[in-house]
Amino acid sequence: MKKLVFWVVLCLGVQVLAAQVRVHTDMRTPTWNIIGLRYDAELAPGKWGSIFPPKLKALNNKVIELPGYIIPTKVGSKFNEFMFSIVPIASCPYCGAGDIPSMIQVKMLTAIPITEKPIKLKGIFIINDSGDDRSEFFLLNAKQL
Repeated sequence: MKKLVFWVVLCLGVQVLAAQVRVHTDMRTPTWNIIGLRYDAELAPGKWGSIFPPKLKALNNKVIELPGYIIPTKVGSKFNEFMFSIVPIASCPYCGAGDIPSMIQVKMLTAIPITEKPIKLKGIFIINDSGDDRSEFFLLNAKQL
């Protein structure tokens, strides 16, 4: 009976450990914190839109550096366009809520291979405040550092 209890407890313990989410490397930097200042507000009755505070607008058209994770938008092993997030794909980068800043659409100068490890990019930061369906943030002419 003791052996049976031991094996049941062991199996349950293994299941609990297997279900744990891996902790990712914290990519938060002052620049990511500024990007995270964007918020939604009701612009007119029933019409919502993004608000970009002055500190965030000051980054527009500036060269910035950001650490983060590649979030592919297509199938492949090398990409010159992808989404970039402060959290890996396993941690719900699509949320963009709470203290997780929105993802940034990246357009690289040259394609880079996919990796689950964090990378650092440098490029021109663009705010898309047109209200269209594209991303709100772009990193253009980006290079991996």
